Amino acid sequence: MSYERYWGNIHEQSDKLQELLSSYWHQYSDFGNWQFWVVLASLVLPLVLLYFTVDWTRIFEVFFFGYTVHMLWAYIDIALGRSGHLRHTFFLTPLLPNATNITASILPVGFLLLYQYCTNRQKNFYLYTILLSAVFSFGLAPLEHHFKFIDSEKGMSLFYIFLIDIGITLVAYWVTRLLVKAKAAAYRKAEKER
Repeated sequence: MSYERYWGNIHEQSDKLQELLSSYWHQYSDFGNWQFWVVLASLVLPLVLLYFTVDWTRIFEVFFFGYTVHMLWAYIDIALGRSGHLRHTFFLTPLLPNATNITASILPVGFLLLYQYCTNRQKNFYLYTILLSAVFSFGLAPLEHHFKFIDSEKGMSLFYIFLIDIGITLVAYWVTRLLVKAKAAAYRKAEKER
């Protein structure tokens, strides 16, 4: 098949998929369904909580950590969805990634507040990450599965979600700590030059 034909087929199938998603959303996940309001609340409420609990003196560091968790989880969730391992069956709109409420709010805010708590109080971040990952993976995910908000196949298990949570959070932690050290080194260098 030629290059042009491949892309023609890809666009045609993409249009069909988008029509199917829109039709599904209007029937099962739009404003008239209680699931829509649960998804909306799970997007908005963690952000409201964050507004009132974030350490405003460390806003850039803490938000950088949360943003890193968000980006990593969003990409991994898209990959899991495309490969058929994990599906989010109710969503805000068919135009956004289906797990926007989870990857842009619940997980980043949860881990961001954990990062803030552990670094402000010199707590063991690794231990607390394991605990919060267990809450999300073995508490929240089964609840979502029970109410059919997520569906997993191809061997995807809660344990794998647990490992992904830990892996993403640790990468975000190490990158953020590296950024904090680089910022401190830049300040020291600037002070010496004065």
